Amino acid sequence: QVQLVESGGGTVQPGGSLRLSCEASGFTFSRYDVAWYRQGAGEEREFISWISYDGTSTKIADSVRGRFTISRDNAKNTAYLQMNSLKSADTDVYYCRVVIGVMTHWGQGTRVTVSS
Repeated sequence: QVQLVESGGGTVQPGGSLRLSCEASGFTFSRYDVAWYRQGAGEEREFISWISYDGTSTKIADSVRGRFTISRDNAKNTAYLQMNSLKSADTDVYYCRVVIGVMTHWGQGTRVTVSS
């Protein structure tokens, strides 16, 4: 079955960097777009970034533009979110998402904490 597994979260100081990974299995990863979202406790899930199936097109939220970069390696069935210049406001659980037909699939999330 479709599975998305995020990793790479952790605790980092303000100004630091992390790279999140989203490893996919159970479907042909190279045929589908991937998006990253984040969600804080009691908040709506917020769109962060999107990448097309072949990696040629990307979108990024204004809140992270210039600091975060999305990429993918279809040979490894993995999407990435490089996060630089992290701020305390970036503290959240980060999720990757793939839509296949009418089904939306989410990973379990990886927690990012930015704190001094």
